[in-house]
Amino acid sequence: MKRQRVMKIKYFYQLLISHVSILILAFLLLSLLFSQFVENYIFENKVDELNSYGERILTDLTVRIEGNEQFLTEYSQLLDARNIKYILFDNKGRVLYPELKSDPMIQLTKAEWEEISKGNRVSVKHDIKRFDQEVTLVALPYMQGGRLIGGVLLLSPITGAMEVVSQLNRFLLYTIIISLTATILLSLVLSKNLIKRITDLRNAASMISSGNYDVNVPYTYMDEIGDLAKDFNEMAAKLKESNEEIKRLENRRRKFIADVSHELRTPLTTISGLAEGIKDGWIPEKEKAKGMVLIDREAKRLIRLVNENLDYEKIRSNQLQLNKMDINLMEAFEIVKEQLEIQAEEKGNRIYIEADEEITVYADYDRLIQILTNIVKNSIQFTENGRIFLRGNEGPNETIIEIEDTGIGIDPQEIESIWLRFYKADLSRTNHSFGEFGIGLSIVKQLVQLHDGKITVSSENGKGTKFTIRVPRA
Repeated sequence: MKRQRVMKIKYFYQLLISHVSILILAFLLLSLLFSQFVENYIFENKVDELNSYGERILTDLTVRIEGNEQFLTEYSQLLDARNIKYILFDNKGRVLYPELKSDPMIQLTKAEWEEISKGNRVSVKHDIKRFDQEVTLVALPYMQGGRLIGGVLLLSPITGAMEVVSQLNRFLLYTIIISLTATILLSLVLSKNLIKRITDLRNAASMISSGNYDVNVPYTYMDEIGDLAKDFNEMAAKLKESNEEIKRLENRRRKFIADVSHELRTPLTTISGLAEGIKDGWIPEKEKAKGMVLIDREAKRLIRLVNENLDYEKIRSNQLQLNKMDINLMEAFEIVKEQLEIQAEEKGNRIYIEADEEITVYADYDRLIQILTNIVKNSIQFTENGRIFLRGNEGPNETIIEIEDTGIGIDPQEIESIWLRFYKADLSRTNHSFGEFGIGLSIVKQLVQLHDGKITVSSENGKGTKFTIRVPRA
């Protein structure tokens, strides 16, 4: 299907055309109405003037002595100065004054004559058919005893009135031209400014579409476009934050995949190598049992790593539900000690418990054991031939748990980093492969926060490490 081509008109010309069109229509309508009003006003005044003179003539005819035509001559001179002619006629329509050499009959239409016969006045504002020129005329009847005796006809050329109307129309035309010029100039100034602001928005949108979110559209005018620019800047800022968050998450995802791959590679390589050696028979018979134990340990390590990742994601997605209750802290310490005592003894470590039997902690039982186990395992990994202390104390509105070891400690620069998932400790701190990577402490911090608690670490190189957990009471 062929795409229809649409003619493109710049926004400036759209504004200009709309403004000029509205102004022209408004002026045309105003000029028409005003011109009509003035024309009617002038003609109404002319009719009133003629009626006034006609009444005076009829009044003088009534009071003057019959045959005295001196006042008629005076009226002629007076009205000639006003460019007005008058004619006296009888009830037959014959012209009585002034004397005419031809056509002595009054020039009234049948309808006009009927009105005169009834004693009604007749007025014509604009007559072009009679008297060889355009005139305004009025006819006033002279009645006696209810009968028409005669009347007076007054007429005045309308050239003067039309000249006034023409001058008015010329003035309106000049006004339209001046107003249109001013409108075009004003539209040019305003439109250029408006178009510049729209262009700024368009350029900013183009920058965002190309991936550059460092945009700031100025909005000095408090109007709709100013509000749009302000909203646009807020949108750009949020898009920038979202883009940075996406990049950060993408970096975390890549790092996570790399760390998991590296973490899984070691036990998988161990398991694969031992299984292949046992299958091919190049591992001595007396070493096979040891190899099977190593395979079992590495398999459990993989399971533990997977479970820890599942727990971590459950915590992050708020899918982990806690079943809090008051737990005897001494009993929890004893369980953790029993589970990890053999592992501690393998490195020459001893675990000590220092807590009153009455101390309780308001927590989820399974997650509390998980927290304590992960921290103690961390202490075992970085302590050799040392001691690990599990302590419990009561604060005003909280239970305080301390796990302290006499191990090699943590570099102050690494303390904030130990909570990161798959954080790798300095290789100089340990020769044990397990613990170089892991998410145990990340889970610990998340679980403590899930209990509305706080966890802190204090440590010095070569002097051991102490974890302090504060859990609020119910």
